[in-house]
Amino acid sequence: MNFIVNNSPFAGREGKYVTSRNIRDRLFKETETNIALRVEETDSADTFKVSGRGELHLSILIETMRRQNFEFQVSRPEVITKTIDGKLCEPMEYLIVEVPDSYVGAVMEKLGSRKAELINMGTRDGGVTHIEFRIPARGLMGYRPEFLTDTNGNGIMNHVFDGYEPFKGEIVTRHQGSLIAFETGDSVTYGLYAAQERGRLFIGAGVPVYEGMIVGASPKSEDITVNVCKKKHITNTRASGSDDALKLTPPTVMSLEQCLEFIADDELVEVTPENIRMRKRILSKEQRMKQQFRNKKS
Repeated sequence: MNFIVNNSPFAGREGKYVTSRNIRDRLFKETETNIALRVEETDSADTFKVSGRGELHLSILIETMRRQNFEFQVSRPEVITKTIDGKLCEPMEYLIVEVPDSYVGAVMEKLGSRKAELINMGTRDGGVTHIEFRIPARGLMGYRPEFLTDTNGNGIMNHVFDGYEPFKGEIVTRHQGSLIAFETGDSVTYGLYAAQERGRLFIGAGVPVYEGMIVGASPKSEDITVNVCKKKHITNTRASGSDDALKLTPPTVMSLEQCLEFIADDELVEVTPENIRMRKRILSKEQRMKQQFRNKKS
């Protein structure tokens, strides 16, 4: 995972320690006591590569630094690969799942698309099915929220490291796009009411946002730009029903771990003592479109 100096439009507003020197000193000081942590400097002076034992290990460090008034950004977690006998190998996990019988099909389908291999399967008393898999570690990233949704919170999932195996190929771990703020300002009910029809919102009214900030999840695979700061034009014309109170669906409040699992490779999590925000690496919509065009062309 990369720890990056915060360069968003809201940088420096909430944190006390925001410079690359502050972050570098804090990370290298952590390695003196946290022996499972490894910190490497990169080609960029504002970016540090931090390796640890899983997402939980790194998220604890992020939360600790946040409470110590540090402000920074982190990238999506990536698994550590190795080259063994000339072959690229990746870490595997031994996964044990117990779910009610009615949810077995949905779980098997999702894990199958994530390159999971079925090892053992059996039934328990009370209509519960016990399933064992071997799955690439990167296939589990972002799966826990889907697992809870697919099983309505009735499933139990546990996994442990189970060695390295040759690379299993590409895995599509996220099928949702992002709802991205169109402009900088404060979110208002009128704009949010229109945006909630496009997907699931992560913010409520009166929240400061900036262009390129992720404000929700889209059910479609592509990203959608929404204007959550849009205000209703005031006119003298009145119509029956047009001025009724707008009802917003309560937003989904994302924890730090959920944000790390949600973001894609072109997104970052902005961490400050007061807020956790998700954003695009490239904030401008025009520049993102140009980048996508260049990637397709190449």
